[in-house]
Amino acid sequence: MYRKRQKTLNETFAELTSGEAARQLGGGTELKTPTTTTEIPRIAKVMEEAVEKGNAKKALERVLQNKGASGIDGMRTEQLPGYLRANWKRVKQELLSGTYAPQPLRRVEIPKSSGEGMRKLGIPTVLDRFVQQAMQQVLQRHLDKTFSESSYGFRPGRSAHQAVEQAQKYVGSGLRWVVDIDLEKFFDRVNHDILMGLLAARIEDKSALKIVRKYLQAGVLEEGLVKPTVEGQPQGGPLSPLLSNVMLDVLDKELERRGHKFVRYADDCNVYVASQRAGERVMESITKFLHRKLKLQINKEKSAVDKPQRRKVLGFSFTYGENPRRRLAPQAIAKMKKRVRELTRKTKGISLEKVIERLAKYLTGWRGYFGFCETPSILAVLDRWIRRRLRRLVWIQWKRGYKRYAELKARGVGQDLATQTVSSPHGAWRLSNSPALTIAFPNKYFNKVGLPQLVT
Repeated sequence: MYRKRQKTLNETFAELTSGEAARQLGGGTELKTPTTTTEIPRIAKVMEEAVEKGNAKKALERVLQNKGASGIDGMRTEQLPGYLRANWKRVKQELLSGTYAPQPLRRVEIPKSSGEGMRKLGIPTVLDRFVQQAMQQVLQRHLDKTFSESSYGFRPGRSAHQAVEQAQKYVGSGLRWVVDIDLEKFFDRVNHDILMGLLAARIEDKSALKIVRKYLQAGVLEEGLVKPTVEGQPQGGPLSPLLSNVMLDVLDKELERRGHKFVRYADDCNVYVASQRAGERVMESITKFLHRKLKLQINKEKSAVDKPQRRKVLGFSFTYGENPRRRLAPQAIAKMKKRVRELTRKTKGISLEKVIERLAKYLTGWRGYFGFCETPSILAVLDRWIRRRLRRLVWIQWKRGYKRYAELKARGVGQDLATQTVSSPHGAWRLSNSPALTIAFPNKYFNKVGLPQLVT
């Protein structure tokens, strides 16, 4: 499948760069390294670099890999190569001249990771995703080197784990208070003029600036009507994360200027200080700074000056003591349990093995992220809880007493114990921890059928 896709990509851009098409595509420009570490270079030819053969091919490949839903025009990702072969000359010219017009976004709502409310996404058309991806790759190459060392979100070579580890070092160094800053509806309230001003300070290419402005103001299709967007930055397109870093780099540079120790991941920012009084001063001054400079508000209900052990940073918290360890935040545990309950609820007609197969996909990803914690005891507790949920599920599925008795006997449970368990007045959850069900479904059974263990 990959070779077939690669052939499609190569053929597409071979056609685009042969003969007259090659002259239309144009070439890229050399990246200029700033002469000093504090210099912020202005990018002269964003769109010329964006439509350069190698960059465009990489953008197309990324869009095809990510797949994703269609925009308002209904075009699917697999239709994009053919569309570009037929229309690239026109699209490329519109991009270079700044006349390219993005289509309105398609509104989609998904549950927030916190479980509180819905997050509004704007789905661009497949063509717009390709254009955004091509621009993002160019801008990322130039701008990433200018961002703060304390910024970790949506940057190559940086991760949430690195942010958590750096926060842990700050706490361990004696900074025992944290200013936990949560921006209120950041993506919905980005001021377009301020963002465009920040981009104009870094980009000379007027065509690129025009297209970014058009993306911000493309509007959203909701209930059959296109609603204009006068503020906010739509989530869902490849450019969105980079633009958020451009906006919040202003905050990063201000915190650096003041000499603060902090970590920021997207719109989550934690500043570590030595005392509660210092934290309160920082919270007050940063609140005023964000409102004055960026027209942004802090969510007072979710922001606080507190001990790091009582707050969360990207799903983790820390233990007390001179050498704090990473542990799971209570919110992360609650969210995980909620999802496991959904996957192991009463499921008529679905075998235990099938449930475990679905559960394994979720647990593998969860373990890949939260296995970074340094308190394996809670992972062991969660392992036992998950197995108990599965034993409860199968007990419910068996339903009838004769069925339960026969199944227990077939799985090596003695006659007396099987009879005692089947006739027990206790409910399914209580019996899921009984000796009979532990014998019928030992830990080695779950290992054999592919249930991931959180403790490795």
